[in-house]
Amino acid sequence: SCIGSLISGQIEYLDGQPDGINAEEVSNDQALFCKATPLSDLSIKVKIIKEEIQEVKNLPAKVKEIKHLSEDVIQMVLQLPTVESFDFKAGQWIYFVLKDGRKRAFSIANSPNDKNELELQVRHAFGGVFTDFVFNNLKPGALLNIEGPHGTFFNQQDDCPVLLVAGGTGFAPIKGILEEIVKQDAKHPIHLFWGLRSKKDLYLQQLINTWVKDYGITYTPVLSEPEKEDTWEGSTGFVHQAVLEQFPQLSDYAVYMAGPPQMIDACKQSFVSAGLDKNKLYYDSFDYSTDAIDAMKKEDKLNG
Repeated sequence: SCIGSLISGQIEYLDGQPDGINAEEVSNDQALFCKATPLSDLSIKVKIIKEEIQEVKNLPAKVKEIKHLSEDVIQMVLQLPTVESFDFKAGQWIYFVLKDGRKRAFSIANSPNDKNELELQVRHAFGGVFTDFVFNNLKPGALLNIEGPHGTFFNQQDDCPVLLVAGGTGFAPIKGILEEIVKQDAKHPIHLFWGLRSKKDLYLQQLINTWVKDYGITYTPVLSEPEKEDTWEGSTGFVHQAVLEQFPQLSDYAVYMAGPPQMIDACKQSFVSAGLDKNKLYYDSFDYSTDAIDAMKKEDKLNG
């Protein structure tokens, strides 16, 4: 997350206040600096994540594979140029650079590998220019322009038990981080929570079951609106509530979470209240593009 404190100066959000920050945080002079435009010289306070300097590159990437994971989620595998290195950390994200210069951010869903490939999970935001194109027109073999890597959401190699909390396609960076953790033969317990609407939204369950069997990962899927035909007997409700039901005291844990802003906000407040050290809380908040948001608002008006 790029949240921090605005000590002095003025900023504005060109597209309005982003979903990744709430009104209380704004009133306490908090800001999302990666979304803000400065209007003056600024004095800010931000959390520094230890990391080596990474080179951000602009590269062509060939679409190697497109696979439907669920009704509205596609797995896209990109093949990067073999003559160009692309060094990233599991959990980071890239931009797709569109022909008109606009950019769309997506998290990398795999850990670094020697295949020089990037895996992405793209949810169809109906009315969104890029995701409409991906679902309706994109074919294997197409060339796309990417920029990256970006982001400070990645494995911090915590010396304590780890909780991984995903909402929707927030599973993408969580998957990459989990792959990296198990590669490193972690000695501490790892529990994965994944919040989705109904059973049909679950995907890659065979992969997760392999993690459970081979690496001792504990897994709790949480459905907020299970359908009658789901005959669901597992956890229901909001994912942060499911976490606290099993882990009411979080002082001994590190938490990584990725998903929609509403989930992130609820998790932040409730987990800190449950004793979680803020310095062991890492998160990535997923925002829709403005064109997708406008399309959804239009749809709501039509349905209203």
